[in-house]
Amino acid sequence: MFSGEYRHSLDEKGRIIIPAKFRPFLQEGMFLTRGLDGCLFLFPLSFWNELVQKIKDLPLTNPAARAFSRLVLSGEECQMDRLGRILIPSHLREFANLDDAAVLIGQGNRIEIWSEKRWNELVERFQKEESLFAEQFRELGI
Repeated sequence: MFSGEYRHSLDEKGRIIIPAKFRPFLQEGMFLTRGLDGCLFLFPLSFWNELVQKIKDLPLTNPAARAFSRLVLSGEECQMDRLGRILIPSHLREFANLDDAAVLIGQGNRIEIWSEKRWNELVERFQKEESLFAEQFRELGI
């Protein structure tokens, strides 16, 4: 569903443009939340609702599950405006270190939103650790 890399700026209100290629999959709405490795996850609402059901099944007695649930479910449902932008709330911008430049990465069932600086550092690290990257392709049978 989602693939590709797109660079966009955040405006002064913290809004970012969603790439036109992604918009048809987000028309019903979306959920923006903290992701892994310092990025944000943007899920189509249909997939998000399925994920919430799975999160609800996590054991309440597990401290890691409670922490995960709190952080992930504390995101926000959002809608695109007529220009294809969404507002990233300040607490999520702070979490992802988003200032003025961001990179949106399609990841199949979700979009990851990275600060440009963090994304560039990640790509640079992969280039230095190419053997680890190659190992993942091998595990896929490529």
